[in-house]
Amino acid sequence: MGDRDAAFAEYFAARSDAMRGTAYLLCGDWHRAEDLVQSAFTKLYLAWNRVSRHEVLDAYVRQILVRTFLDERRRGWWRRERVGGEGAERPAPPESPENRLVLLQALAALAPRQRAVLVLRYWEDLSVEDTAALLGCSAGTVKSQAARGLENLRELVQPAYSAIEKGDR
Repeated sequence: MGDRDAAFAEYFAARSDAMRGTAYLLCGDWHRAEDLVQSAFTKLYLAWNRVSRHEVLDAYVRQILVRTFLDERRRGWWRRERVGGEGAERPAPPESPENRLVLLQALAALAPRQRAVLVLRYWEDLSVEDTAALLGCSAGTVKSQAARGLENLRELVQPAYSAIEKGDR
């Protein structure tokens, strides 16, 4: 294995799990997350010789990952059942594992662009400016998408929290 391949393999081993977590938050499906990560790292490998600043690889791979997710959603390549609406699982109090599942379901019900903004801003902890650069949009767009996404997320989760407080599980 050459130096190029060894460096790539080392980076992949170190960062693929973190990118898989991000991909899962974007798509809500572990199998699809694997596909997204595989696509992102394949694209990175093809550009590996052209990537001159290896200290910014995480941002570059994250950008590839998000754009691949958004492109596939736009093309309708993988439409599966939407989580939410009638029969959706009800959340437990915020500290419980059940609540995490409900939050993930609610996140999956958001529009892809809103979901991408929320994942990048609040999971990846990127600034507004970094998120805008990664998504190729303005800072104002990131702010408005984050505000709408959080509002929609609250609307999806609030009825479930009210039911829990009343004891309706």
